[in-house]
Amino acid sequence: MSAFTTRPSLEVADILRAYGEAYCAAHPVSGLQAAVMRRLARCRTAALGGHLDACDRCGYTRVSYNSCRDRHCPKCQARKRAEWLEARLERLLPVEYFHVVFTLPAALYPLVLHHSRRLYDLLFRAASQSLLTLAADPKRLAAQIGVTAILHTWGQNLLFHPHLHCVVTGGGLSPDGSQWTATRPGYLLPVKVLSRLFRGKFLAGLKDAYQAGQLTLGGSVADLAEPAAFRRWLDRLYRQDWVVYAKRPFGGARQVFRYLGRYSHRVAIANSRLLALEDDQVFFHWRDYADDNRLKVMRLTAEEFIRRFLLHVLPKRFVRIRHYGLLAGRNVTTQLARCRQLLGVADVRDPERTWLDQIREWTGHELNFCPQCQGPLTRQPLQATTAIRAGAPEAADALGVVDSS
Repeated sequence: MSAFTTRPSLEVADILRAYGEAYCAAHPVSGLQAAVMRRLARCRTAALGGHLDACDRCGYTRVSYNSCRDRHCPKCQARKRAEWLEARLERLLPVEYFHVVFTLPAALYPLVLHHSRRLYDLLFRAASQSLLTLAADPKRLAAQIGVTAILHTWGQNLLFHPHLHCVVTGGGLSPDGSQWTATRPGYLLPVKVLSRLFRGKFLAGLKDAYQAGQLTLGGSVADLAEPAAFRRWLDRLYRQDWVVYAKRPFGGARQVFRYLGRYSHRVAIANSRLLALEDDQVFFHWRDYADDNRLKVMRLTAEEFIRRFLLHVLPKRFVRIRHYGLLAGRNVTTQLARCRQLLGVADVRDPERTWLDQIREWTGHELNFCPQCQGPLTRQPLQATTAIRAGAPEAADALGVVDSS
């Protein structure tokens, strides 16, 4: 059976439906976190309504419930990922690409959790400026590079671990726009220099925010409110080595396309990693990078699993994928177009390609035809209460949805 028709035996939504209410009663939960929990619990259940596909030829029927479309939902990212990657493929250049990861030290985590929007923005700014500044240095590449940066806030164990995955062009446009300047094969920029530059830019931004009174320091970071304590804490961070590393370079555009799909719309944990929910315990696969990347099984209480999952709820309308340099929106039709011209890149867009065409290519399924006899399917919308009567009252009961009939 294809991945298009199968469903994991355990989902994050199942855990939230079973334990979410008790968790919210016992722990402080923000309005945004509560809204995310509700949406994920309702996703693809009768509570959201859906549609009924029926084949008049053989009698086949299929009920499909609507998606919540929340960006934290493990079930709602496939289409967004595919559409986003289609757009990125149109902008890829026939050059080497590099993967650079910027990680914040653990000492910053409590402060980042208190001021997530401001410090995530600072993370993006410090990392992108470090890459662009170093690449533009006449002693380095002396060129404008392209950067796509993707924020992740988790590790394999679901604990808080904010870092940026950056995909960087292996070269850039000369200042006068007359030529493409390529990097040396297999080499982008000196990682140690990049790390120090990133550390300096982030901590300078953090110091400015503190002096401007933009950081509310209470709770677990209350001891930093006193200026002398903040200066000592900042000095320790300046003396610490920050983790910036570059993975092996990519080859052609096809490799970059596949690779981006692994990171672009990933959520804290995929349903496919969940193994079991037994005796109030959640079991899931995780990869221990400190132990030679061994695949292990982690066991958490349902309460702790939900706590860790909620650490990764992003601020409302926060943009977690950003583009800089040649790939910035304002440069796509100018500088990037000039690069494509210099590199002799043909236009890969197909304006006639539809969403149904994409589904057919990705899954091998024809959504408009019966999977049994290939006859045409007719579609009938189902409202939420109709869908509940049609086959999933348990989802409605768990969420407090009332059938008004």
